[in-house]
Amino acid sequence: MRAHPTITNVIKRNGSTAEFNKNKISSAIYKAMNACSKSDKKLADRLADQVIKNLIKDGYSNESVPGVENIQDTVEVVLLDNKHSDIAKTYILYRQDRRRIRNEKMHILNTKTLDSVARKFDVNCLRVLASRYLFRDSNSRIVESPLQLFERVAIQIGIGDMLYDPSLFDKDGSYTQNIEVAQQYLRKLDNFDNKFHIGKYYLNKWHFRSLITHYIYLAQNNKMRVKFREILEMLASNKFDEFENKITNYLNIMTSQKYLPNSPTMMNAGGRLGQLSACFVLDMRDDMEEIMKSTSDAALIFKSGGGVGINYSDLRYEGDTVASTFGVASGPVSFMNIINTVTEVVKQGGKRRGANMGILEVWHPDIEKFVSNKTKPGVLENFNVSVGIWEDFWDALLNSKDNKYILRSPRDKTPVKEINAQHLIDQIALSAWKSAEPGLIFLDQINKYNVIAKARMSPLRATNPCGEQSLYPNESCNLGSINLANLTYKTEDGSLEFDWEGYERIIRQTTRFLDNVVDVNQYPVEKINEASKESRRIGLGVMGVADLLYKLRIPYNSEEGYTLQSRLAEALSYFSMDESVELAKERGYFKLYPNTEYPEGRIPIAGYYESEDATYDWASLVKKITTHGIRNVLTTTVAPTGTLSMIADCSNGMEPNFALVYEKRVTIGKFTYVNKILRAALEEEGLYNDNILESIINNYGSLRGIDDIPQWMQDVFVTAMDIHWSDHLMAQAVWQRWISNAIAKTINMPYDVTVEDVKAAYLLAHEMGLKGITVYRDGSRQSQVMNMTDDDAKKVFEVAPSQLMLKFVSEHTTDSYAGQRVRDALVPKVYNRDTHAAPNVKLTEEMQCPTCKSSLIFAEGCSICVECGFSGCTSG
Repeated sequence: MRAHPTITNVIKRNGSTAEFNKNKISSAIYKAMNACSKSDKKLADRLADQVIKNLIKDGYSNESVPGVENIQDTVEVVLLDNKHSDIAKTYILYRQDRRRIRNEKMHILNTKTLDSVARKFDVNCLRVLASRYLFRDSNSRIVESPLQLFERVAIQIGIGDMLYDPSLFDKDGSYTQNIEVAQQYLRKLDNFDNKFHIGKYYLNKWHFRSLITHYIYLAQNNKMRVKFREILEMLASNKFDEFENKITNYLNIMTSQKYLPNSPTMMNAGGRLGQLSACFVLDMRDDMEEIMKSTSDAALIFKSGGGVGINYSDLRYEGDTVASTFGVASGPVSFMNIINTVTEVVKQGGKRRGANMGILEVWHPDIEKFVSNKTKPGVLENFNVSVGIWEDFWDALLNSKDNKYILRSPRDKTPVKEINAQHLIDQIALSAWKSAEPGLIFLDQINKYNVIAKARMSPLRATNPCGEQSLYPNESCNLGSINLANLTYKTEDGSLEFDWEGYERIIRQTTRFLDNVVDVNQYPVEKINEASKESRRIGLGVMGVADLLYKLRIPYNSEEGYTLQSRLAEALSYFSMDESVELAKERGYFKLYPNTEYPEGRIPIAGYYESEDATYDWASLVKKITTHGIRNVLTTTVAPTGTLSMIADCSNGMEPNFALVYEKRVTIGKFTYVNKILRAALEEEGLYNDNILESIINNYGSLRGIDDIPQWMQDVFVTAMDIHWSDHLMAQAVWQRWISNAIAKTINMPYDVTVEDVKAAYLLAHEMGLKGITVYRDGSRQSQVMNMTDDDAKKVFEVAPSQLMLKFVSEHTTDSYAGQRVRDALVPKVYNRDTHAAPNVKLTEEMQCPTCKSSLIFAEGCSICVECGFSGCTSG
């Protein structure tokens, strides 16, 4: 920026002084010209020069500094003096709109000034931050700004880097330190609130606590070269100021909306709870003391902001003998009700109810009751439920002549009952058709490349609440998501390209971010602390996939779209694992590494074994792992990002958008939400007007079939329901091939699909190598309600599988039972797109947002509120 010779500064609205920049004046005038279809950059520059002359004429100078309002008033005068009344009118309206937005932002944040983040983020982003993330006092008043939120998170993460400085840290574990001194400081945290700083960043008392607990853990493992007091002396003498840049880098990737960590990290970092993990898995053994311990642990997790997954299959079935009391067992569902009640009464960090995953394996004698349990309203409202399926069930379903399947006792695996596998899969499909539950978790696929089973001496049997993260008992998942839509750049011809180099950089940086989360976390239960650090499992994922494809003008469900998504997924795992090896060189591999299959050259990536079109040199990476080890047992997960994507202003995870235009209610009334990338495209085509927007709203947020919209836009700007359900599976499979954990994805189906279609989706999902599946038939929960401007709005549309999907089916589904059902289900059908099967049904509590009571939508395997940002998943 170049300063003008006579006016070098400007007074901003918050009273601070900034450098005067003529280009900002020119840019504002040029935007007003664009709105009037009179684009002329040279004229804008000449008018900006005239503005400066008028300011000097009015007495403004280096000594008498103009304010922003003074400059904008002068712009209006110059435009009118030069006979540009239409541009002046547009500029004046723009100023008024900006003033309205500033006032609304200040009202949302309860402040009289806006910091740099508040000025940049739009109103929707700030509304979500204010609703769920910004710290409040005992009277529920907001007491921090958006910038302060992201600073407290970045500082906490930066503490993780600081203690691994070579002057402090010894990877080989050769030093013994007295940790009692450090422990004493935990009892006097108040004395050290904002007493130490790393460069310009001050550590509050909760940051200081993380420094202490991180030090204690490293010292217990003989890896601290210096005494704790020496570290404090070094802090006091500014020896660690070099880490200021690392904190700033962490801050910048969040405030630039390129990356966000999971919700508990943003809620709790630098705060009293200090619990940064999104989700946990607990054990549930067939012992009353163990059951109550797990219930107590679950309550602590809910209180700290996490969600819980539990496999209830080890509990004896209903009616089984209880020898100690001479009574009978009540069965797993009764104990799920206990956890459900605990969830109801314990709010997460005081902000929302917790989330649960309840799993019952397919061999359990109570499986039939479990499957149909949630078709009744009001049952287990705080649970997602899933059936865990193993190879023997698929064998009975696909390869057995009589389809007989044995249900067995959890106590001793003795046969209890014989059922028909076809009848059970039909029952599961019917329940999902009715209520979107249960989901299916393919435990055989989850354990196919499970490198840690050898160390844990058991297979993986449970997941987090949304099913994308498999965990052993007492493990936690620490998640974060990169916003792919913000990683593009303009080429010389004005088109957009994806920034692959920038993608690699941010993957490496955020892998380190998440590894630090493992260290600076305040876990709610000691066993979780131990198990999490034994494996150091992290889950780096993505959001903004649909918006990225819109920007690049690539259809989501095209071969080009799938190819790009495959490369994005491969790069995510490749570079995160490669950076995890670098971390292992610096900090050491995870504790269980020697006992896993990694030293044998095995890795948890299906694409390494099954794909012939890899982009990166996986063989070299495997060699690096066997030589140096790896820091994190698994590194990638595509988690739900419903709330996070609202803050990042992008589409959810790797999901298509559920609607491109819709009406949204806010406290001051209603406004029309328009996807920002679609808006730019409509403006470019000269089609952005109220009539077009109303047509899209009345078309359920889709462009398909609207005659006035060009075909290329209809092909590129697709919504979830414009895509055949089989192509949702294809997209999930493309990502799953390269992701070490799993994918949070909803398989959207039109209202008119049959139970047979749902069953075909299950068969196809397993054939494609997915680790689980969640099906949502439009309207099945009466919660996917969008506001239509026309009560009679209805769309009749045709969806068909992509050619790539049909090719896959023809080449892979040869089994007589599965193949025929899949092929029958993929015959193109005309569906009546009426999401309201019973439009007058009153929304139940389960269908309402618990925060603002608006109706919920269903995406990424969990419920999301587009009004206030509530998400039923703890990760985002």
